[in-house]
Amino acid sequence: MKVNFNRAALSDALGLLTSVVPSRTPKPVLRCVKIVAGTNDVRISATDLEVGVNCILSEVQIDEAGEVVVPADKLAPVIRESIDEVIAMEAAEGKCEIRGADSHFTIYGQEAELFPPVPEFDGAAQIEIALDSLQGGIEQTLFATAKESSRYAINGVLWEIKGKKLMFVATDGRRLAQAKLTLESAPDEQVLKQKIIVPAKTMGLLGKLSGEGEVVAVRLVDNQIVAQCGNIVVSSNLVEGNFPKYQDIIPTDYDKKLSLPTDAMLSAVRRASLLTSEDSRGIKLSFTSGSLVLTGSAPEAGDAEVDMAIEYGGPPIEIGFNPAFMVDVLRVIKTPTLEIELGQPDRPGLIKSGNNFLYVLMPINLG
Repeated sequence: MKVNFNRAALSDALGLLTSVVPSRTPKPVLRCVKIVAGTNDVRISATDLEVGVNCILSEVQIDEAGEVVVPADKLAPVIRESIDEVIAMEAAEGKCEIRGADSHFTIYGQEAELFPPVPEFDGAAQIEIALDSLQGGIEQTLFATAKESSRYAINGVLWEIKGKKLMFVATDGRRLAQAKLTLESAPDEQVLKQKIIVPAKTMGLLGKLSGEGEVVAVRLVDNQIVAQCGNIVVSSNLVEGNFPKYQDIIPTDYDKKLSLPTDAMLSAVRRASLLTSEDSRGIKLSFTSGSLVLTGSAPEAGDAEVDMAIEYGGPPIEIGFNPAFMVDVLRVIKTPTLEIELGQPDRPGLIKSGNNFLYVLMPINLG
C-alpha cells in the first residue's frame, strides 16, 4: 500500500476513530485501526465489537492499493503532531512507514485478517434527520443517561418515532430528559413498531460528527443501528431490555406554574451551590409571591443565599434539588426563558422549554 494523505483530513478522521478504540482489551487488534486503500479512496475502520466507525477519505493520492492494521494510539499522535500538509504512508507485511518532509516513522501492526468486520451502510435510509437537529436532541438528553447501572436499558437513549416526530428520552432514575425532533419524512410501519435504545457511547459519537447542512441516514438491521453522515458510517448494537414507562412519571396535574429567565436561573443555581458539600449536596428553592430564594449550606463551609425577583402569585412552596442536575439541564436549554411546574415538595419538579423539551427532576430531602 502506498498513499499520500491530506494530513488535516487524516488527523480529523483519526480523532473520531480513536474515540471508539478501547484502551483496555484482551484482543490487541481492537486497539488498532484498519486502513484499506482502494482504487479511488481510503477506508479507515475502528471497532470495540459493540460500536464501529468507517471513515472514507477521498483527499488522497493512491499509488498502490492495499491494507494495514496499526495501533491507533501510535498512529494518531504521529499524524497529529506532523507539520506537513501531505503525509506519505507505505505499508507491507504488517509494517507501516510514515514520511514527512523531515520525519520518518515505522509502526508495527497486526495481521489484517484478524481485524473484525465493521458494517457499511447498505441499502436505502429508513430514517432521515438533519444533523444539527439530531445533535441538538443528543445534547439535551445524553447527560441524563445512567452512567453505570445493572438496568442496561437506561444506559442508553430511547428513540420513539410517531409519524415525522422522533423523540429522545433518557433517564438515570433520578431525572428524565425528553426532546422532540422532526424527521425529514415519516418512516414506514415496520420502523415505527421497533423499540430502539441506542447506547450512550454511540449517541456521544453521533454528537461528534461534523458537516454543515448534512442529513443523517439511519438503517435498523437485526439488533443494530447503522447511521451515515457524509463520509462517516457509525454502527452499533442496540441496548437490550425494556425502557421504563417514562410517561407515568411526567406530572400532568400541577397547579404551580411560572416562567423564569434561563441565564439568570443558571447563575443563581451555580452561586447557591458554591458552599454545598458532599454531605449536603442539595439547594433549597423557596417560592413566595414575587420572589425566589435559593439557599445552600454546609456545616463546615457556611451558607449561601441568592434572591431572584419572579412573577409568581401562587401559594408558598419550598423544594430541594440536586444543583448539579439543575445546572445540567439549564446549560442545554436554548430558549431565553423556561417554564417550571411544581406540585407538593415531595413530588418531582417539571422544567419545560417550548413544546419540544421537558425535564423531570426528583426532589431531595434537605431535612
